[in-house]
Amino acid sequence: MDFVVIGGDAAGMSAASRAKRNRPDIRVTVIEKTHDVSYSACGMPYNIADPSRPMKDLVVREADVFRKQGIAVLTGHHATRIDRAAKTVSGRTLEGNSFSVSYDALLIATGASAIVPDIPGLALPGVMVLKHLEDGRRIKNFIEDADVKRSVIIGMGYIAMEMCEALRERHIQVSMIKPGPGLLPWMDPQLSRVVQQELESSGVALYPGVRILDIKQGEKGFNVHGEGVDIEADMIIVAVGVKPNSGIAVEAGLETSAHGAISTDSRLRTSDPHIYAAGDCADAFHAVTGQRVWIPLALRANRAGWAVADNVSGKSVSLPGIVGTAVFRVLGLEVARTGLTVQEAVAAGFRPVSGVIQSRSRAHAHPGASQIWVQMVADHETGRLLGVQMVGREGVAHRINAVAVALHNRMTVEDFSRTDLAYAPPFGPVWDPLLTAANQLLKKIAR
Repeated sequence: MDFVVIGGDAAGMSAASRAKRNRPDIRVTVIEKTHDVSYSACGMPYNIADPSRPMKDLVVREADVFRKQGIAVLTGHHATRIDRAAKTVSGRTLEGNSFSVSYDALLIATGASAIVPDIPGLALPGVMVLKHLEDGRRIKNFIEDADVKRSVIIGMGYIAMEMCEALRERHIQVSMIKPGPGLLPWMDPQLSRVVQQELESSGVALYPGVRILDIKQGEKGFNVHGEGVDIEADMIIVAVGVKPNSGIAVEAGLETSAHGAISTDSRLRTSDPHIYAAGDCADAFHAVTGQRVWIPLALRANRAGWAVADNVSGKSVSLPGIVGTAVFRVLGLEVARTGLTVQEAVAAGFRPVSGVIQSRSRAHAHPGASQIWVQMVADHETGRLLGVQMVGREGVAHRINAVAVALHNRMTVEDFSRTDLAYAPPFGPVWDPLLTAANQLLKKIAR
């Protein structure tokens, strides 16, 4: 049996390795257009923050390790076409040579790519995105070679926030600009203000709601010209989001869904039963709404790769839905979310009710305590817990996992308010901030 994988990062290499372990007789081929496989893309901002760490630290396994396991890893091979009738994948190498590989089962694990807005000047050297390992190398080398002191980040989402922290760690001045209003548009305004205050107190200049007209290179770096704003910089990072790399699937006639991601069933099969899709190029079902969503997540990519390998190996494995649990750090704050926002709950047909509470990360008067803000969303009709957002200096990143478990189990706010959460003064108050949020939200549900 020939199992071919397009894409050599999280989902692709997880599937390739597991398939070979499940059934050593399977011939596994991985087609990867870059020379990097199996690396921690999520670790790039933190690596960039530390000039002493080489970018290769993020490589989990070199391609040769997989080759020694009997997996044919074709790096520098860009797959451009899937012939479903002939069951072949074809493309060109970086040297310009054509290739074709036959498959019995195919996995598309092409990931996502950075969105590049239509702004004059984005092709200038020193204007970069961060998505692949080579992007990280390019940014880190540029910081050293150009002796970067001032930077502009276009965007104010997850990657933009993490890169802001990384650059400030290296004492680089940061200005953040975006056409849309406000920071993190999905976030509750009260929590968003906390993040804004943290950024501004650290010397970060914020320009939300500013349309960028062009970027020009001058004698002393670059100039970002927006409506009423001119910002000088030595380097510009474009971090306005990502999009699924589903083009090869679309050209092959496969179905797509949310945000153009490849449609899959619970077994990760596409509209062609011989072709699977996993990772950031594929959709998933939301565990709260049951609807198809596209939420690129590292854990989901690895888990989906395993599931594809098991199905290809003769097992029957289905994956449950996702709830979109995410966390990031920006300067001194931890920011986390899971489930639905109020706006998403309305769009899904719920009648949402929400509330925000302010609590403490540790027990009253315990040294080192800091504030935690929690926004909780529920359905007014059924009392079902729908989502939570949290911001604080500590105790946020792992607390959010309790809510994710509750969402997967369709708990009501009342059910959640009665859970037996751990207490000790160094870790939280007797009434955990999540329990306080639940108890306060129950009062609104009862109205």
